[in-house]
Amino acid sequence: MARIAALPAFVLTLVAAAAAGCGGDGRSSLPTVDLALDFTPNAVHAPIYAAVRRGFDRANGIDLRIRQPGGGPDALKLVASGRVALGVLDIGDLAIARRRGVDIVAVGELVNRPLAALIAQPHIRRPRDLEGKTIGVSGLPSDPAFVKAIMAHDGGDARKVRQLTIGFAAVSMLLTRRVAAVPAFWNAEGVALRRRGRDVREFRIDDFGAPPYPEVVLMTARSTLRRHRDRVLAALRAIAAGIEEVRARPAAAVRQIAAAAQTDDVTLIRAQLDAVAPLFEPGLRLNRRIIERWADFQVRIGLIDRRPQVDRAFDFSLAR
Repeated sequence: MARIAALPAFVLTLVAAAAAGCGGDGRSSLPTVDLALDFTPNAVHAPIYAAVRRGFDRANGIDLRIRQPGGGPDALKLVASGRVALGVLDIGDLAIARRRGVDIVAVGELVNRPLAALIAQPHIRRPRDLEGKTIGVSGLPSDPAFVKAIMAHDGGDARKVRQLTIGFAAVSMLLTRRVAAVPAFWNAEGVALRRRGRDVREFRIDDFGAPPYPEVVLMTARSTLRRHRDRVLAALRAIAAGIEEVRARPAAAVRQIAAAAQTDDVTLIRAQLDAVAPLFEPGLRLNRRIIERWADFQVRIGLIDRRPQVDRAFDFSLAR
């Protein structure tokens, strides 16, 4: 399922840096590495922010610049064009982009488990109970395949549900009971709903046939990786150190993410960080065996019609 935050998705506006997002602008003697976020800052991004706050980027010889969503091109387009060196991406979007001929490469993982789930009203005891009900979908092409996969694994038929396009209003649609379930993220929307007092059921995709794949990856363009491999590696090392910093000082990470997201609800950010922090991958290391299983799963559920070439889509040599 291809989106990553509890907050609505926006696209990015960036001031392009020279040399594939790895240039300098006079503010630092170190080479700049621009990193584009996928959505509004949230708990999943905490290690990236911590890397900058604690100076782990400079310790590794780079100036890491975090680019938040705005009103311009999205992270995938910016990275693919070489305007930005690194980006955060849902692994499902990686598969779709590569199927369309976009030569991007995943170089590390932020979390080591799926975050996607069908989040349902409390009276829905199991996925097949959704037959005859209304499910809210975002409009992304991955949502119908996701619903079908979970329901089919439980013996249900997704053709017997009504799909209502709701954009990214999953929380409000469930709170007002206008839909029986939505594809969403248990670490984000799921946490937000419980904070609002709603008792919901979560049908997590890895409990219904999916391997324990990494939901969120760091990616770069192959051309950028060829020209600036050392800088990409330095950024990964800095973010890996950021994971340890988040674990050691979660309160500081919560304050930083809340400030970046421009929200006063630090309690929600803390709850979302507590949910996702155990899934941060030490060293950002990609597991080839799991990725091979993920590639098979993508075809099996119909997200793409051809198995991803794992050796082309992932670089296993950088994050260790």
